[in-house]
Amino acid sequence: MTLTPLTRAAARAWIRDVHRRLSPPLGDVIRVGLQIDGVLVGVAMAGRPVARMLDNGLTLEVTRVATTGQRNACSMLYGAIRRAATALGYTRLVTYTLEHEPGSSLRAAGWVQTGTTGTGEWSRPSRARRPAEQPAPKRRWTMDLA
Repeated sequence: MTLTPLTRAAARAWIRDVHRRLSPPLGDVIRVGLQIDGVLVGVAMAGRPVARMLDNGLTLEVTRVATTGQRNACSMLYGAIRRAATALGYTRLVTYTLEHEPGSSLRAAGWVQTGTTGTGEWSRPSRARRPAEQPAPKRRWTMDLA
């Protein structure tokens, strides 16, 4: 397996076709692809944290990781995002999984589960937001880079 750079459009298109439950994120700071013999088999994207309290300028959120199921592909993508974020001066990564997902690739890549989220909606009467795609409790995973 070989890591490869991708354009935002290519990463979003691939995630749209492959990810099992979520649409691609609108924006990102870092994106990376994973190929086998020139064929794309995985994509990861990271950007500013969705939760405004985490958006301190030094934290990135891994917003999507999608693969076609190759062994160790997710761990390789998480590792690539970590190295790129470190090189750019970020000090922390955060990501989320659904409660029923085991997080094996995150643990393998050195992430630590640090909490859970509620099922609340972002929308408020004073600032309407689009509904969450997956309104379910999630596990928060973090990795300190400093």
